Amino acid sequence: MQPTTAPAPAAAAATVPPVLRLTDIEKVYQTKTIETTALNCVNIAINRGEFVSVMGPSGCGKSTLLSLMGLLDEPTRGTIEVDGRPVTSYSDRELAALRNLKIGFVFQSYHLINDLSVVDNVELPLLYRAGMGGKERRQRALAALDRVGLNARTGHFPGQLSGGQRQRVAIARALAGSPEIILADEPTGNLDSVMGEEIIELLLELNRRDGVTVVMVTHDEVQARKTERIIRFFDGNQVG
Repeated sequence: MQPTTAPAPAAAAATVPPVLRLTDIEKVYQTKTIETTALNCVNIAINRGEFVSVMGPSGCGKSTLLSLMGLLDEPTRGTIEVDGRPVTSYSDRELAALRNLKIGFVFQSYHLINDLSVVDNVELPLLYRAGMGGKERRQRALAALDRVGLNARTGHFPGQLSGGQRQRVAIARALAGSPEIILADEPTGNLDSVMGEEIIELLLELNRRDGVTVVMVTHDEVQARKTERIIRFFDGNQVG
């Protein structure tokens, strides 16, 4: 009888790195007389498709954290990785392309241009996409506005919209570039509870239906509990 040969072990599945990883992050702001530590020894991994809330009192480092995640600022110490690659390995041009292609930003104060129509506001970031023509930019902008329920407001100007509608325009602007990650800094901070709930539900739908990774800074505990997990900060320190 021939000896039986044990089957070869199945190849281990490749480990998918977090879409964002911050390791031993410290951010210090210095003036001639004062040194302020905004973040101290922060370690965070954001997995693809997660919806994560960041909470803490004002001045605890939440917005600084989002700026680092969005590659708008650099840490004083520590490492930031995107899909397992340290951002320090990117050239300035590659880093700019990474921000433009991969990350969408939603701000509390909307950051819309009042002299541009709604559709032109949404289309504006796409002007920096190499090789994208005007027709495609307009199609993407209109599709994003339809996605947030504002297809009837494309020709309006920001001053003609409610706060909730302006925030929807800001979300559409982020969506038009088909980002993998949305970073939202207090997206409901200027809205009443009803409008705020609508915006949270929209972000949840984008996360669940489209698989967009969302990191949201918020002061609202009720809204935060709707997300998959909460990261808490106090005085620049990660406490949970």
